[in-house]
Amino acid sequence: MRLRAALLLALVPLAGIAAGAADYARLPGGTFKSVLKYEDAPGRQKIAPFALMKRPVTNAEFLAFVKANPRWRRDKVARVFADSRYLSQWDGPLALGGTRAQPQQPVVHVSWFAAQAYCEAQGARLPTWAEWEYAAAADETRKDARGDRAWRERILSWYSQPTPKVLPRAGLQTPNAYGVQDLHGLVWEWTDDFSALLVSGDNRDQGDPDTMKFCGAGALSMDDRENYAVLMRVAMLSSLEAANTTGNLGFRCAKDLP
Repeated sequence: MRLRAALLLALVPLAGIAAGAADYARLPGGTFKSVLKYEDAPGRQKIAPFALMKRPVTNAEFLAFVKANPRWRRDKVARVFADSRYLSQWDGPLALGGTRAQPQQPVVHVSWFAAQAYCEAQGARLPTWAEWEYAAAADETRKDARGDRAWRERILSWYSQPTPKVLPRAGLQTPNAYGVQDLHGLVWEWTDDFSALLVSGDNRDQGDPDTMKFCGAGALSMDDRENYAVLMRVAMLSSLEAANTTGNLGFRCAKDLP
């Protein structure tokens, strides 16, 4: 069903919502040791240079996209592309309003299909899991802060807190070493290949409770068992279908670089 819906989506043209180059940070790529260990791709992974939005997409930006592409209004979207909670925090199909949907807050209650359509409308795409993890490994001064126990605990403390009823504005956090903000501490984020991370609900199906199923690539397991925040994110994303929406899940776009 997901593949069929994606094919249908590809057949429908989208009105562009352009973002300036200043809205993206350029990441150099290189070799990166993922916290997740792929049995068929051990060691470091190669990540090509790419650009990533400096902050998550906001309500105001997504509203502009919906106005330009009416089929993504919550009262018109096909249920194969978004569940009944899609944009439910908005006052109306074309109205934000209230404390739960302020213009500069990150947009949430948005499906993978809607997020991908938004990115495609501006000549972009959702980042892959590897790209997101690569960018999220940086702190304010270091491109890879994962070896710092205090930093890991700071990240984990956010994941352990319930989602606030009123989300902060996007872009308030200090940029990391790449110039990217809000990768931790604001909302969870869709990745392009989220459906490739499949975690069984019953550890008895896996033999080893630290091992996860990976579609098309064998087994996937935690290489750094102390980085529980990444494991929590993988488990959360793997529990979703592409049409699902939640009140703490948003997105940002990425672009390939020459």
